[in-house]
Amino acid sequence: MADYDALRQRLDEAMDQHGLWPARSPWTRQAVAATPRHAFAPDQLWRWDGHTYQPLDRRADPDRWTAEVYGRPFDAAVTQITDGAPSSSLSCPSIVVDMLDSLLLEPGHRVLELGAGTGWNTALLTWRAGPGRVVSLEVDEELARQAKERLDAAGTDAAVVAADGADGWPPGAPYDRVISTYAVDQVPWAWVEQMRPGGRIVTPWGRLGHVALTVADDHRSAVGWMQGLATFMPARGTPPASSWPHVRGTGPADDERPFARDLHPLKDNAHLIFALRIHLPDVQISTGMDDDGVNVWIHDGVASWATLTTLPDGEAVAFQSGPRRLANELEPAWDWWLTEGQPTLYDFGMTVEPERQYVWCRDPAAGPRWPLQNRGRARA
Repeated sequence: MADYDALRQRLDEAMDQHGLWPARSPWTRQAVAATPRHAFAPDQLWRWDGHTYQPLDRRADPDRWTAEVYGRPFDAAVTQITDGAPSSSLSCPSIVVDMLDSLLLEPGHRVLELGAGTGWNTALLTWRAGPGRVVSLEVDEELARQAKERLDAAGTDAAVVAADGADGWPPGAPYDRVISTYAVDQVPWAWVEQMRPGGRIVTPWGRLGHVALTVADDHRSAVGWMQGLATFMPARGTPPASSWPHVRGTGPADDERPFARDLHPLKDNAHLIFALRIHLPDVQISTGMDDDGVNVWIHDGVASWATLTTLPDGEAVAFQSGPRRLANELEPAWDWWLTEGQPTLYDFGMTVEPERQYVWCRDPAAGPRWPLQNRGRARA
């Protein structure tokens, strides 16, 4: 028989040791203690074995299943696989409480959640906001049904609706808080429209980080700062990103040149990676290590790629091909970050208006800004 209490206590202590319980929102620790993760996990989870996702069944191996549910603070438990990739999860506790802290949720607030998933986050929101104060949308009808069953079994009074999160939920508006559990490239204006002035929206943005926006008194904009670093699943319907092998192909590089920079920051400095993501929103960067040092793989998801390789003498060389020279594009974006004093993620923010959205650095009115491109409507 799995020892839920011992594993829950171990996870709680690990969160405490890493300083992950938000001092501003002590209620999050109380809510997690009162809302066991295992009560919201399906009987079958999925674990990566280095090659593919393998099923992990609660009845066949209860100890491993429970250990997966109560892993480390930064571990999510994958609860659904679609076309070979994770499409839903029991999110890692550290990110869940960080986003709840960013929401500034108070008792009595009316909350719209986008992406019910297992229902665990819905239960935490309801613990704080109160019975009947949370509406959660889930585009997957089966996930919505299961989440509602788990919430009812836990005695949690929250509504779960099978609907497209991009449209919000007008019947429950206006809301005091909106929180999304999936990443968007642009914030749907419907979320802003359905808020009260002064209301707060927390959502993962793009492939890295989440943002907290406050709706203006005139209801014509929402503005706020980036809040944290994490990788989130995209909205359902988002086209899958092209893989490195697909873009790289098998042909030789048609350009080779020295790359006179230490490559370690591309592996170790998440704030640099975030700044590069702002400047080059369609470019994906991944890194690895070998005996000589850091190696970097860059591609634009279409036809251009670059490899930055550390040589035995410690110098780096760039190999690249395609219509764009991505190593060349990387350098001025990196130089901007250095010239600006290496701004962190928390120096960036976002403004959302009816006809435009943009990210800015340090000052929403006078700072440099980068417009967000609409990549098409996605569902979740």
